[in-house]
This record gives sequence, structure tokens and C-alpha cells, in this order.
Amino acid sequence: MRMLQVEGNIVDIENKKIGYGILRVHDGKINDIEILGNEKTGSPYILPGLIDSHVHIESSMLVPSEFAKLAVVHGSTGTISDPHEIANVCGMEGVKFMIENGNTVPFKFHFGAPSCVPATLFETAGASLDAGDVTKLLAMPEIHYLSEMMNFPGVLNQDEEVMKKIAAAKNFNKPVDGHAPGLRGEDAKKYIEAGISTDHECFTAEEALGKLKFGMKILIREGSAAKNFDALIPLMHDHFENMMFCSDDKHPDSLEISHINALCARAVAYGIDVFKVLQAACINPVKHYNMHNGLLKPGDAADFIVVDDLIHFKVLQTYIDGALVAENGTSFIKTQPSQALNQFNCSIKKVADFALQAKNNTGKLPVIEALDGQLITTKLYCTPNIRQGMLVSNPAEDILKIVVVNRYKDAPIAISFIKNTGIKQGAMASSVAHDSHNIVAVGVDDTSLCQAVNLVIQNQGGISALANGIEKSLALPVAGLMSTDDGYSVSKAYTEIDQFTKNEMASTLTAPFMTLSFMALLVIPHLKLSDMGLFDGDKFEFVP
Repeated sequence: MRMLQVEGNIVDIENKKIGYGILRVHDGKINDIEILGNEKTGSPYILPGLIDSHVHIESSMLVPSEFAKLAVVHGSTGTISDPHEIANVCGMEGVKFMIENGNTVPFKFHFGAPSCVPATLFETAGASLDAGDVTKLLAMPEIHYLSEMMNFPGVLNQDEEVMKKIAAAKNFNKPVDGHAPGLRGEDAKKYIEAGISTDHECFTAEEALGKLKFGMKILIREGSAAKNFDALIPLMHDHFENMMFCSDDKHPDSLEISHINALCARAVAYGIDVFKVLQAACINPVKHYNMHNGLLKPGDAADFIVVDDLIHFKVLQTYIDGALVAENGTSFIKTQPSQALNQFNCSIKKVADFALQAKNNTGKLPVIEALDGQLITTKLYCTPNIRQGMLVSNPAEDILKIVVVNRYKDAPIAISFIKNTGIKQGAMASSVAHDSHNIVAVGVDDTSLCQAVNLVIQNQGGISALANGIEKSLALPVAGLMSTDDGYSVSKAYTEIDQFTKNEMASTLTAPFMTLSFMALLVIPHLKLSDMGLFDGDKFEFVP
């Protein structure tokens, strides 16, 4: 019989009340809440745990147990986690790995059934999940929703396989997550009417407002690469009941610093009423996804946090099922041994594999323009840099060669060009390349590109960077996406490589590896590169 008593300002979010009182916990559940008087200045505040309403754990480069270890320090007690990154590499076994690993620690992961594996037919993935596989996953109690339906053309065109997956989710009474960047008007209405209830891809308030009016819930995303907080936060004044916070993709260095608590602080600083902020951060995800997280009510699971105030949201304590899992910046979640599940079947490359011959009468060259803080890219047409009949990088104009290398089998390397990385020397490579997770690399010359890619191949997945005779790498042996090491150690190693890309290679991107990882994501417009070639996300076809 476990008893616990916590005293402080107790925040009743839904009734918009704060009173000083005592929270009593018995065997992991809230037994009763006794309000003793009015809010007491200078005392800490007790509120439900914070929820990340859409995150790919894999992007943290940490297995779920280590993600939890870092997240609880910031007051997070649960996530809505889409495991489609590992599913694209390892299929059903990958999803089961995430569930099993997450179950080893006191944290409430709520995994979804990946809806789009592979994401498209225009790239090589490691696995495929058809409607039958998705239905099997949705039947599992550990699966709480159908993950983001990226194939919005399939929804709009009533594709049979797509509609079967949505129907299966409805049959199990589990919500369907959306993914529809730029979708507006009648197309957005049709997409939502198919049963899709959320979207985390809005990058303008106008787009989000349109979807809200059709009954969709909007997630404000602020990750390591995609940052839409500033654009969307004004909507929370009037639409807080239908909004949530999420990170989508968060690298280990940024997870070590903060999580949803930072978004709460920014929202309050912007002028959003604190109860509206907490409704979005604590209440809405739990209700929408039928999460197991408690909401600070008698009989609920004792999942709550103690913060210093409702301005900065500095987390003093985090409790899950009545157990203290973090206090004053220290996590009490222990590192668990983890097996490495992987699929990596390509051989070491030669410099000649990265050469690209200039065609006769070469005109303007299609170039991917990366946008810092966004997943979308723009299409540019630039004068090619030709040397000895070969198309090569042009660092002076910030136009560099980008490649995607098939990790699942030996195949010709896809080669194109990218602008706005800022890189002046060397190369960087990563097997974290959404969604199929082939190897993506960018560099100033073919020799550097080859070396960076081979470092990743030798490690059977990971990230690498090199310049000025110095090589840096971080092995990610779990699906080429995650480390089995302690989360803080991984964060330190990642920070070191990230700083190397900025200091030694001169990258001007806020998160170079995160931005690079999305340059192969075909379902986000406008121009991307898969292992099969340069892809136009607007026309949904390869560039000739």
C-alpha cells in the first residue's frame, strides 16, 4: 500500500480555478484533493503531466526508455508516438520493439499503427504494412490510434487500401491522425470528412483556421527542424479547445534542454490565458486519444507535476502512477539493456559512384532550396557548375551535391543539388532520412561525400560529419535510427557533431542533421530526393 501526500497550489484546469491544498495518492491513484484555501503566493503549483501529442521517438535517436528518461525531467508524462520511422525499416517487428522497450519504464507511451509504410512507391523502404497488417496492429490494446495518414491523395481519391485502413481504425473506435500540408478548401473538407481528426503540418494560421472550421483539431508543432509555434499560437485565444502541442521530431540535444514545458512558457509569454495553454498541453490529448494519463481528479492515475510557477514552468517534480520519476532536473528512470534491431544491406561505396556527368546542352539545373525551420522546400533553377564534363558542387554559391544511397540493397546512387546548407567544406551523412531511412548526404566534393557515407555504412547506421581531416560519427544500431546508450551520453555526442557541422563545416542551419533528414521526405513539398531520383512533390512524380 503506497501512500503519498503533496501540498501546493492545485490547478483545476477545466474549471479554471487554483486553490491551495493537499493532493493525496493511494496505490498510484489520486485518492482525494483537499482545498485548504486560496492560491498561496510563492508556493509551487500542482497540475496534470504534460503530453506531447505527436512525436516520432526515433527522431530523438533514443530508444523509448531513454526518451522517457530525458522527457520526465521537463514534466512530460505521456506521448502520442508514431513508430512509422522504425516501421519503414523493420515493419511489424519494429513497432513491437517500440512497445516492448517503452514498457520497461514508468512512462505512458501511446503508440499508433503506421498508416503509410512505405510512405510512397517512389522510394525504397525496408518493409511494407498493408491494410491487413494495420488491422492486426489496431486490434492490439497497446495501439491507440491510426498514425498520420500522409497519403492524402489516396484519401481524396478513395484509394481502396487507404480507406480500408481508416475503416479499421473506426471499427476499433480509435482516432485517425492526419498529415496534409497545404491542403485547403474542398480538398481539406473531403480529407477531414473521411474521418481524419488532427493535423500537425499547418505552417500558416490561415491554413490551420480553415481546417479548424471543418472540425479538425490542430497541433502546434515546435520540433528541432519544423517550427510553427509563432505562426499558429494566435489561434489558441479562440480555439484552445481544439488545439494541442507537439514536437513531431526532436533531437536529443533539444530534448535534454526542454520539451512541452517550454511551449507552455512561450504561450503564456505571448499572452494566452494560462488555463487555455494547459487545456492544450494536458487535457486535450488525453481526451482525444483516450490516453491512460490521469487528469488530476480523484480516482485518476496519479500522473502529475509540480512546477515553480505558471510563467516559466520550471519543473520541480514529476510523478507517474504516484511514483516520483524526476526531481529538480534529475531523472530517476534507469537505463535499460536493449537489443539492436536493424536492416542494413549495402556495401562500401567508391568515389566514382558519386560522379554525375553533365548532359549535352545543359540548361538550368533543378535545385532543392532548404528552408531553415521548415520541412517544405522550394524549387530553384540554377546555372550548373561543370568541371571536366561533370556536375559538381559550388560552395561559393551555396549549391552543393546531395545524394541518397539505398541502404537495403546495392543500387545506383541518386544525385541532385541543394542550396542553403551553408556548408563550405567536407560532408555530412545520415541514415535518419524520412521516411524510408536510406542514407542522405550533402557535401562540397565527391571524396568527402563518399567518406561520410561510408562512415554510416561501417556503423550500420548513424550520422557522420567530416572536414579538415577530422571525422565525427555517432552509431545508431537500432534500425539505423536509435542508439542503445544512455540518453544523456547520446545527447552529448550528438551536440558535438552538430557543433562540428556549424563550426568546422560552416553550416548556417539551426539543426543541420534534422533538416537533412527531411530532404528525402517526398510527402512534403515541393522538391525532394529519394533513392530513385529527384521528386516533384506538387506533381507527385519524378523530375525528368
